[in-house]
Amino acid sequence: MVVPAPAWAAPLPWQPAPENACGETGFDPRARKPDPNAEPGPLLPPNIDIPVPVPKITPVPIPGPPPNNTRITPAPLPIDPCRNPCPDVRDTPKPTPPATKPERPDPHPNSGSASGSGTGSGTGSGQFNLPNIRIKPDIEPIPIPVPGGPAPAPQKPPPTVVHPAEPGPVAAPPAPRTVSSVDLVGQVTGHGSANRTDMRWQVDGTDLGIMWQTKPGQIAVLFGDSFGKGWTGGGAGGDNQDWRSNVLGYSSNHDLSQGLKIDTMVQDSRCHAAELLDSRKIVNFETTVIPTSGFALGKRQYVSYMSVNHWSKIPGMWWTNDGGLAYSDDDGMTWVKDQYAKWNNMFGVDRFQVTTMVPHGDYVYMFGTPNGRIGIIGLARVPKAQVLNKSAYQYWVNGTWAPAQENLATPLVPGIAGELSVRYDDSSQQWQMVYLDSLRRAIVLRTAREPQGTWTDDLPLVDTDDYPTAYGGFIHPWSTGKDLYFTISAWNSYNVYLMHATLNQPRAQHG
Repeated sequence: MVVPAPAWAAPLPWQPAPENACGETGFDPRARKPDPNAEPGPLLPPNIDIPVPVPKITPVPIPGPPPNNTRITPAPLPIDPCRNPCPDVRDTPKPTPPATKPERPDPHPNSGSASGSGTGSGTGSGQFNLPNIRIKPDIEPIPIPVPGGPAPAPQKPPPTVVHPAEPGPVAAPPAPRTVSSVDLVGQVTGHGSANRTDMRWQVDGTDLGIMWQTKPGQIAVLFGDSFGKGWTGGGAGGDNQDWRSNVLGYSSNHDLSQGLKIDTMVQDSRCHAAELLDSRKIVNFETTVIPTSGFALGKRQYVSYMSVNHWSKIPGMWWTNDGGLAYSDDDGMTWVKDQYAKWNNMFGVDRFQVTTMVPHGDYVYMFGTPNGRIGIIGLARVPKAQVLNKSAYQYWVNGTWAPAQENLATPLVPGIAGELSVRYDDSSQQWQMVYLDSLRRAIVLRTAREPQGTWTDDLPLVDTDDYPTAYGGFIHPWSTGKDLYFTISAWNSYNVYLMHATLNQPRAQHG
């Protein structure tokens, strides 16, 4: 069942695209009415491509090449925020010339052949030209392992540790929260953002914006598939558009009402954000490696990730090889994927492929869903000192923390979820969980007293009728019980935005 959009959901009046302080045009993720002064476009597109799968044998060297851990110490950004820090790397875009009224299309264009075989010659005139039907080859790689380079150094396997089953309390849910307002604070990434990530770090298009506190006064901001020079917008790009599977920035501003300021990014060359967790970028083998959460234990940083085998043609679906953990001992400059802290996606049904991990008390709690955005939420925990030891994890099963029961984990809440973000809020002494509910067509919030629940009913924060193609919902660690700041991504602009939800004051906790 699809929950209908609320009656008040309607496109906002048209207005020009936003601009940053440098006069650069950004992206508005909100639904708006068409420009009333724009010329009407054609009713049909000029071309309709019909993809036809074409198998292609693709040799895959195993082991693959080692990750590129080249890193530089970047120079400080210019004092003038509009000054290009690396004009030799990226030219400052020239102002867009004023739009001119398009010429009326020729009602009798010359017939031309499209690539591939097709039909349709554009008969008719004006808005009723018939589109050209084109057959477009859709390469479907068939990976074939071949001998590769030297194997990476083996890591020492952790000892087998099985914690006995323990019952756990299930607290009553806290008082339901209400939302008085949800506002768009600003664009975080891409052209026209205050951070100017396209000019400073060659990040024109990206998504996610996962955040955690690395140390007092510093927030890590981790992005997913990122594209630079050559990226043309409208979703993710390709391997010829400066593709990096993930990039990492740092932020220190506390006044989030002014936006999320990125101070610097991990770089492998001047003004170029580095890929942190390497990926093979081979469809049907390992298309990419996407981060799903981050956290710090002492001076060591951790990232949970998913190795994506391939994206589905069904929106919001993908298949993973495994979910795993990586760590960094040099403040996020370089990362090591642990060879044993992995949850293999056997038969595509593993329950902990897209995870978010939260340290609290003596444990790190792992909330997870299967691959894609239509899974149910499971929960596990592990002592902090054993976070890389998969055998030490206990899974929440019918009121008990049980060992080795990952695919029997009891659903925490009813319904489906995509890409969770969870934190413990000290100010309200409540757990907060934000995620995309595709059936409800909304990014929602739930709260609880304990990670295992009971969780409140879901509270809509962002309606996808208001923000088309929105997904994500990653909470800023410096949010409070009243002011919830979180990032969302928009597929149509493929960039990240900061949102602010004002909640009612939570009631005092009772035992």
